[in-house]
Amino acid sequence: MSQAITAENKSTKQRLYFIDIARSIAILLMLEGHFVHDSLALDLRDESNSIYYYWKFIRGFTSPVFLTVTGIVFTYLLLGNDQTAFWKNMRVRKGLKRVVELLFWGYLLQYYAFHVLQCIGVGILTIISIYGISRLIKVIPLWIYYAFAGVLLFTSYLYFGLLPEGHYWPSQAPAFVQNIFHGKHSLFPLTPHMGYTMFGAMIGVVLFNAKEKVKTPPFILSGFFIGFFLYVFSKKLLLAIGETSMLQGTNVYRMDWLFEKLGMVFMVLSILLALETYVLKIKKSNLFLKIGQSTLSIYIIHMIVLYGSLTGRGLTHYFHERLNAYQIVPYTLAFVVTFVVFANFLDQIRAALSFILIPLKKMTNRLFFLFD
Repeated sequence: MSQAITAENKSTKQRLYFIDIARSIAILLMLEGHFVHDSLALDLRDESNSIYYYWKFIRGFTSPVFLTVTGIVFTYLLLGNDQTAFWKNMRVRKGLKRVVELLFWGYLLQYYAFHVLQCIGVGILTIISIYGISRLIKVIPLWIYYAFAGVLLFTSYLYFGLLPEGHYWPSQAPAFVQNIFHGKHSLFPLTPHMGYTMFGAMIGVVLFNAKEKVKTPPFILSGFFIGFFLYVFSKKLLLAIGETSMLQGTNVYRMDWLFEKLGMVFMVLSILLALETYVLKIKKSNLFLKIGQSTLSIYIIHMIVLYGSLTGRGLTHYFHERLNAYQIVPYTLAFVVTFVVFANFLDQIRAALSFILIPLKKMTNRLFFLFD
């Protein structure tokens, strides 16, 4: 989550900052979204109120952006070492290490649930697995593998999304297995949420293969209009598909929201790419970008501070569903600014803890055959 995208050619190193911008926006929206959702008084959660309606609308796109960008970043970096053997590809080994880290922190913070960290971890493992398969079966382009996986995961919602309340799958499996797919504490189940990571991997392949064209108007406009089509016409298209003789009665239109959110992600990324290319003058040493490059650290600390993970007591014990309309804005702003300050001093914090972090990093690197 904290790696930056780079594109290397013969003599230059091109950085695609719009990905870091997207991650920074997503983590800030996550911080304010989690705080408001936990703290806002129940009587103010009225969707007829335009402010609350649009807040909820925007919040719905935070996790799809996160999950999609994860797929983009990891796949783009993975393909940068495509000329090496599979196991000699350092991105494969670093990816496996990252999977273990994400699963470790995910279950440490919420041992009883399957949340976004676990979903991202399994997503990275799936990206690596599909990449390995594609190296053996080279007939099909890699982006098609990932696109097919994304469609398959989205389609799984037609089954899991329609299961009766209280009916979990697999029915006889332990709760922690059910949570991966459809359980009592499935906060970000693989089916269908990992589909966004697979589509992100698809985009990562396209970006890598077309890196000379990424910042051209045709490429940017194509991404935007693909997203616009998905957002506006997904339901109509799925209704039409559902009327075919083979798919009648399958209710395929019910997964329209998944494609609509994917379309919004396409549009947001295209707009950010256009801003990076034509408007913004981005410097490498930029606090806003640093926020997007520190998402895992921010996520872990915010879970501890807000929900009391590990400590047993967080802000939720004081503010849960208690803040009124006048309190929610300043309290949320203070919460978000705290993490902006945290990101600003994160390098110094890591340096102060280097006596612990460096030996730990060396030890874990050896487990995955990562040597300096």
